[in-house]
Amino acid sequence: MYSVGIAYLLWLVSGCGALGFHRFYLGKIPTGILWMCTGGLGMIGAIYDFFTLPGQVREANFRHALFNETAMGYHHGAAQWRKVHDGEARVVKEKESPERSILKIAKENKGVLTASEVALAANISIDEAKKALDTLVSKGFAEIRVRKSGTLVYTLPELMDTDSPLEDF
Repeated sequence: MYSVGIAYLLWLVSGCGALGFHRFYLGKIPTGILWMCTGGLGMIGAIYDFFTLPGQVREANFRHALFNETAMGYHHGAAQWRKVHDGEARVVKEKESPERSILKIAKENKGVLTASEVALAANISIDEAKKALDTLVSKGFAEIRVRKSGTLVYTLPELMDTDSPLEDF
């Protein structure tokens, strides 16, 4: 992560921003070269940077965090990412709602799922999963059925391939 103090130090060392070392540090290579060739755009850009450097550091930290997280594959799965401004720009992973997890699992399983499948996918307790599923049942979006083995399963009829009984399971 980038530091405001280091960015200001590089700004100072590069002739009050005229050589653009701080821009190279923040990953702004093209404008760093431009600053180096034009003396910080005749010092106007260098002075502008003096006042906006904390915001530029936050933006660079956000880009850095976003790039690292997506490069590692965290943009897939049961979470979403959002930008947070609390003095430091960073990326925060938000938990997916249990209802969204239920719908994804139901779609993958052709409309049939269990509380334990939901708990595993949504990273919640089985009790919370059962409560979320029961809520869908009470609203009329899901039904409770029983497999031949006696296992309770929840079905979302609109996501099922056929309206066949669960003896097939």
